[in-house]
Amino acid sequence: MEKEVGMTKFSYTPEGVCSSKMNFTIEGDIIRNVEIIGGCPGNTLGVSKLCAGKNIDEVMDLLSGIPCRNRGTSCPDQLAKALLNYKKKKSSEETQ
Repeated sequence: MEKEVGMTKFSYTPEGVCSSKMNFTIEGDIIRNVEIIGGCPGNTLGVSKLCAGKNIDEVMDLLSGIPCRNRGTSCPDQLAKALLNYKKKKSSEETQ
């Protein structure tokens, strides 16, 4: 995680989907920006725009468990997993 004044930049490598990387800018518990590299361009851009300005927990609840084909996951589901990963890392850093 990379920190700027009030903002944290975080990257995640999704598994089992077409997208290859997810980059986030987060301020407190609010997602300011999501960039999904790879995947279905229209869908990933739409998901990214819909997440901007939303609370992390709200987005995790909305996107967690969404399937794509028979993969058992999807880009939105991987985005939820990325946010969970971010929260765990943030919590770990705060307790050190």
